[in-house]
Amino acid sequence: MAVNVNTVYQRILAITNKEQRGYITPQEFNTFANQAQLDIFEQYFYDLNQFLRIPGNQTEYSDMLNILEEKISVFEKTGITVTNGTTLPTDLYRLGSILNNCPSCREIEKITQKEWLYIRRSPLAQPTNEFPVYIRDNAGIKVYGTDNLQITSGIFANYTKVPTAVEWAANSATGLYNSATSVNFELHESEETELVIKILALAGIALKDNNIYALASGEDTKNVQQEKS
Repeated sequence: MAVNVNTVYQRILAITNKEQRGYITPQEFNTFANQAQLDIFEQYFYDLNQFLRIPGNQTEYSDMLNILEEKISVFEKTGITVTNGTTLPTDLYRLGSILNNCPSCREIEKITQKEWLYIRRSPLAQPTNEFPVYIRDNAGIKVYGTDNLQITSGIFANYTKVPTAVEWAANSATGLYNSATSVNFELHESEETELVIKILALAGIALKDNNIYALASGEDTKNVQQEKS
């Protein structure tokens, strides 16, 4: 499931061009669209944290935790090879579990740099190849096993990836929408209205139209209140 990029763009044009407010070019739309998609995507994780603290319900289609998990699941990747046991995937957004010994897939314990200093000095806390540990830094991860030696093969990751960049593309000859070279939103199709609202708010700023911005911001605030009431 996905949100069609052309559907959203045509709605934006229909609203912004009413009363000749201005025109949103494809380049501007693509910029606004990707910002809106990332805003909505990032909000999933804050909402998930909030609703984990609130008792859910037994209704199949209205439990907010189930709804959020369904929306996030599209972006989840499992059992992805960590190159050379160190380099994490380039599309990583939030890291989940680090695993080894797949297909049985045993989870590797994460430790901090400070903990690693103590572990290396403690004979009883030494990692092994069966029960390794890993540290994450700006270069990726480092997995250590028996004799504190780094393990560089057979390492896998579960993670949430970043949404694919959205693009509304035109046919070079006609200037009309080209579905073959365009990229749709990856968000759940239920986010179509929210995308329109957020893009409108950004368009209002670009067009210096306070009416569009106020309308979009008001709708966005109302939606947030409804979701969290």
